[in-house]
Amino acid sequence: MFPQTPTISFFIVLSSLILCNGYIEEPLYKTNYKHYPMHHGRFIRRKHEHFGFITRANRVAPLSSSPRGTVNVDDFGAKADGRDNTEAFGKAWREACSRGAILVVPENRIYRLKPITFSGPCRPNTAFMLYGTIEAWTQMSAYQDRQHWIMFDSVSNFRVGGGGTFNGKGKTWWQNSCKATTNLPCNDEPRPKAVTFFQCKNLEVRNLMFKDSQQMHLVFDGCFNVIASNLIIRAPGDSPNTDGIHVADTQNIVISNSHIGTGDDCISIISGSQNVRATDIICGPGHGISIGSLGADKSEAEVSNVVVNRATLTGTTNGVRIKTWQGGSGYARNIKFLNIMMQNVTNPIIIDQYYCDQTKPCQEQNSAVQLSNVLYQNIRGTSASEVAIKFDCSRAVPCRQIYLQDVILEPQGRGGTIATCENVRYVNRGKFFPQCTP
Repeated sequence: MFPQTPTISFFIVLSSLILCNGYIEEPLYKTNYKHYPMHHGRFIRRKHEHFGFITRANRVAPLSSSPRGTVNVDDFGAKADGRDNTEAFGKAWREACSRGAILVVPENRIYRLKPITFSGPCRPNTAFMLYGTIEAWTQMSAYQDRQHWIMFDSVSNFRVGGGGTFNGKGKTWWQNSCKATTNLPCNDEPRPKAVTFFQCKNLEVRNLMFKDSQQMHLVFDGCFNVIASNLIIRAPGDSPNTDGIHVADTQNIVISNSHIGTGDDCISIISGSQNVRATDIICGPGHGISIGSLGADKSEAEVSNVVVNRATLTGTTNGVRIKTWQGGSGYARNIKFLNIMMQNVTNPIIIDQYYCDQTKPCQEQNSAVQLSNVLYQNIRGTSASEVAIKFDCSRAVPCRQIYLQDVILEPQGRGGTIATCENVRYVNRGKFFPQCTP
């Protein structure tokens, strides 16, 4: 049993604040995202610029650490010359994990890796500092399970940062997707997720770039107490299924101060996720910020206590979206979308309970995921589509307790905007345009 560390103390504070209060109340602000500049590939934080909750918590319990030295991957045989460095990184990781040390990937160097899992448990204060670039091995035959490229498995009290880049080199994978090449069969063959944190606790991921993932860029699956901050995530707008940050079965996660532009959702939140907070997000291109999809294959979904606050979405195919399949069950509730700016966004506000991402038509079912207690507050900007607000809720299980306050969505060009509202019980306060047709 390892002794309790200051990092653990911090996350106890974070967890108690979230769990005791349900989800965090946010003041009414206009979008005011501030992007940190970069210098030689590193993020630079201006002195005295803070972001509220995290800074206050840090004053209570600083995220200090006492690492047992550093472990440089070069000392274990890694070479930035195009060769496969998977074995060298594995050796360096085992050394760092056993000592609670900082694994260092040097700057101004590019290392290529085949699929690798960095497994825990490790001694407290283990860290992974990426100052250079890690590139994915491009030969598809090297990926045996085709589920993951880099995975951190069961590592607690763990920090990942450094200002470097994870490059998934995803172009080959995209070209072999039926969503990118229409003459290919859609056989649901998986593509690797670039970086996955699986069942990690008390985790920080800061000051990194993720680019051109094979599929999703950054996944938190089954994690508890997570801070993800100052991230840049980039892929072409037509790259298939390249979600920026994917949150699955994860509780108590704060995503902040990040710039995400991909070919799919900037942030996606699916079942099992609770106490999720995303603040100061720039999104675009992509499919917006989504809860779901939920309820596929008649599954039960549970999502609660989600806050998206201070986001700017530009040119995305959706704005803030909740999507569920017919035939599912469970709930998505206690959700807040606050202080969001839409710029030329198609479907700025959408609830789609008839989501059907398959070639075969989906049949209407007599069950659905229950959506309730959803607040849209201070959402403004322009819509690229005539339908700026779309509530397409289930006939069997209507949406209820939907609240809109100070929502104004005007057309991007000529014409007007409308709202379509089916099977929804809503309340509006303050300014509300366009309004639902009776």
